[in-house]
Amino acid sequence: MAKKLELQLVRSTICTPQWMRVIVRTLALKKMQQKKIVSDTPAIRGMVARVPHLVSMKEIEG
Repeated sequence: MAKKLELQLVRSTICTPQWMRVIVRTLALKKMQQKKIVSDTPAIRGMVARVPHLVSMKEIEG
């Protein structure tokens, strides 16, 4: 089975640069503590690597 990632927005995007807000919005995270399950791709991992202080990531089988 393909691996999935569970992403959670753990910090607010207030007072962050516009490019960080765009990345968080592209990951489909809009509200604090919101969780989304996405497929594990290099593009998603690259976006999470740019904002590791805002988003937590957990690998799940799915």
